Amino acid sequence: MNILGISAYYHDSAACLINDGKIIAAAQEERFTRKKHDSSFPHHAVRYCLAEGGVGKNQLDAVIFYDKPLTKFSRIMKTFFGTAPRGLAPFLQAVPLWLKEKLWIPADIESSLVKAGAGKAGQLYFCEHHESHAASAFFPSPFSSAAVLTTDGVGEWTTTSLGVGQGNTLDLLEEIHFPHSLGLLYSALTYFTGFRVNSGEYKLMGLAPYGEPVYADLIRDNLIDIREDGSFRLNMEYFGYLDGLTMTNDKFADLFGGPARQPESPMTRREMDIARSIQLVTEEIVLKQVNYAHQVTGQKNLCLAGGVALNCVANGRILREGPFENIWIQPAAGDAGGALGAAMHLWYQALDNPRPADEKNDMMFGAYLGPEYSNDEIQEWLDHHQLPYVKLGTGSLEQRVAELLDQQKVVGMFQGRMEFGPRALGNRSIIGDARSTEMQSVLNLKIKYRESFRPFAPSCLEERISDFFDIDRPSPYMLLVAQVQPSRCQKPTPAVIENNDNDDEDLITTVNEVRSDIPAITHVDYSARIQSVSAQTNPRYHRIISEFEKRTGYGIIINTSFNVRGEPIVCTPEDAYHCFRRTEMDFLVLGDYLLDKTQQPVWQDRCEQWQKEFPLD
Repeated sequence: MNILGISAYYHDSAACLINDGKIIAAAQEERFTRKKHDSSFPHHAVRYCLAEGGVGKNQLDAVIFYDKPLTKFSRIMKTFFGTAPRGLAPFLQAVPLWLKEKLWIPADIESSLVKAGAGKAGQLYFCEHHESHAASAFFPSPFSSAAVLTTDGVGEWTTTSLGVGQGNTLDLLEEIHFPHSLGLLYSALTYFTGFRVNSGEYKLMGLAPYGEPVYADLIRDNLIDIREDGSFRLNMEYFGYLDGLTMTNDKFADLFGGPARQPESPMTRREMDIARSIQLVTEEIVLKQVNYAHQVTGQKNLCLAGGVALNCVANGRILREGPFENIWIQPAAGDAGGALGAAMHLWYQALDNPRPADEKNDMMFGAYLGPEYSNDEIQEWLDHHQLPYVKLGTGSLEQRVAELLDQQKVVGMFQGRMEFGPRALGNRSIIGDARSTEMQSVLNLKIKYRESFRPFAPSCLEERISDFFDIDRPSPYMLLVAQVQPSRCQKPTPAVIENNDNDDEDLITTVNEVRSDIPAITHVDYSARIQSVSAQTNPRYHRIISEFEKRTGYGIIINTSFNVRGEPIVCTPEDAYHCFRRTEMDFLVLGDYLLDKTQQPVWQDRCEQWQKEFPLD
């Protein structure tokens, strides 16, 4: 039975195909359209999934949407009426769009499927937003039973849900409803510190260690009332998302001593301290919710999804301090993963099919669920464009890449199936030497073209993870933060600390302080967002790091997504080559082919102002 899950029309649209419960393919539309967080119907992702699964016209047994549009529209209308007449501006902006497009989602899905070549689906279903999140968390997990916690901005009405999964059933027990939302609170502070909502929240998390939690009590006393069970209520007097066009209002600005930071303006101590404060409050709430979930369900395992589940710092604290023995986080925890969750909800819960679970292996195939390009396809593209390359087979390629990394070269990795979710996990990655004292600045300023303070993640051999970090289990999806082992750490020199002022230039100085023997991935608080690399799920990437270990004694490298700031992660060989030429990357791996920047022809970019194609996040 072929089931297609779809998320669309809000942000991060995606499609997922499952066959008899097995995930065949999943991809986000942004990777094909090159429009980050693309919200349009996922025509390209649907076509890819059908092709990957060999599903022809009229061969889809069912299609399921990750949301219930009419319920969401009811919430929006009740919000407008409840805030009238203040909410006139957002009302006039939103309602025409709903009346013209979003109320007709069922018909649009059917017509769009025909355009995508799927023909007519057997049945069209709709799943509640947080049911989709919860299903994406539990059903692909390794566990036969688990507590399930989902937290995001808002679905229809729900912003947080607590449930329990057992076998092939999932029951949501308790919910928190809009407008009270931890995700929207975090997004409000994201907006206030000058970053883009639904895109820049991870920047706020990365900025937090540079500050002090001086605003934490201000947030607790004025913005949110937190209960011991982790439930909460927001004080809506300070927020603008109910009756205005911004996340915060003038009263919010007065509370924090002035207006919101303008995007791209210099960073100040206030933004650093706000970031640290909201991160701390978020962690406190999540830990309370986790403890309550354990108390209510009595489970030993916990599954997480929803946008807040991408907060890997909070996840690390859940692992270290929470009562659960095991946790599993959906790698596509945001709305894109709703497509996968909706499809699995239909197969297991609605259709009552048996669900295998061995308590060890999940069903995500390492999140490598996207398109793959064969060596023949890559060579045909290279030859067509008359690009110089060297073809290297298995073994020699891995050795050569390890040698380049040891020489402090930056290498673009394009191999295998594209990752599903926001993290690059070795198949669409830019990699470098984690031992380098300059690599973080080089990657940020010369390759990613992004803010200097943003940290980079390590890819570490799964069998070496405890040698480098204070963690006792794999972290395959880069969703857990742990401390670097104390034996590897060192304190920055006092002279550097004394010059530590509050402007952007000082941030670069702070970033470049050497804190460990793997400085390129050691954040200012001696932490790292870890990806453990398994020989089973990604053998080539594992071999590269193993070869690097043979040369250097370090089974760890630096890994960042293959894109520049504002650009979706690359999908095709052409995407990868364009990013390679537009940046100061040294080498590019395309399958079995290695390209040296110094040997490439003169680059004439078809778009001279290409960076303007990608809105800043």
